[in-house]
Amino acid sequence: MTSARLRLPTHPGALLREDLLPALGVSVAAAARDFGILRQTLHRILAERAPVTPAMALRLGRYCGNGPDLWLTMQSKRDLWQAEQTMSAEIERTPQREGADEARCGQG
Repeated sequence: MTSARLRLPTHPGALLREDLLPALGVSVAAAARDFGILRQTLHRILAERAPVTPAMALRLGRYCGNGPDLWLTMQSKRDLWQAEQTMSAEIERTPQREGADEARCGQG
């Protein structure tokens, strides 16, 4: 596996639910209105049942003034961890090609 993380990385919705919205004193309904999304969509993100998409990361980044990268990175780390857990045996069976590292595989 490419990751040695032992626990599932935090879902960005948890940060939003636990820290950001309470600190701003903003309700879910008000935040959903501000984001231009359905309240149910935001509830799914806050409940960690839906991912933060690139479009949502752009909204969050604008709203918080920190850009989309934090939100996308959090989601990506979580998604990668979950994939590593479910695919570990399959990935172990995937051969590593000789010379791939010298060819800088995928590093244009």
